Amino acid sequence: MSKHYARGVVKALTPVQLQTYFALMEAASLLQYAVREQLLADGGLSYVQFEILAKLADAERPLTMTDLADGVVYSRSGLTHQAGLLEKEGLITRASSPDDQRATVVSITEAGRARVATVLPGHIEVVRELLFDSLSDRDVRTLGDVMSRARDHMRARPPRSAAPRRRRTGGSGGGPVRGRAVRL
Repeated sequence: MSKHYARGVVKALTPVQLQTYFALMEAASLLQYAVREQLLADGGLSYVQFEILAKLADAERPLTMTDLADGVVYSRSGLTHQAGLLEKEGLITRASSPDDQRATVVSITEAGRARVATVLPGHIEVVRELLFDSLSDRDVRTLGDVMSRARDHMRARPPRSAAPRRRRTGGSGGGPVRGRAVRL
């Protein structure tokens, strides 16, 4: 069944699709709220700050801001701001890459590793209790497969802030920006 809206005719969601959408959004909101509360209480961290620290702690080498941006769903300016807050707290360091002066290399400090170690047990507890305790191993595998496909589909159409930036190839501008896409 289709309905007319200001944007034109849109095919309606089926009752099952609508129920699934609302259940997903509610479950995600409940989990995000509990995770935010736990990270703030146990370590004074936002989720994005935790995500940055966890990725750096898990990495075998220092990462660039581009590496972090590729794995974090957050605006470039927001990611830079969060990295700045972590740097001020002494949890990470940022420096120009010795290989490419345009790139910024980010490393986790011992204080950053200690903060991750402080919040991780509570984080695991919240995620296990709220998300996984009600699911069988088979449910978890199925959910992982389904959500990975949905995520990959969504990442193929990133929000404007997550899309690669365009760089001018020459001239003083006025015309359209051309050239290869450049990731932050």
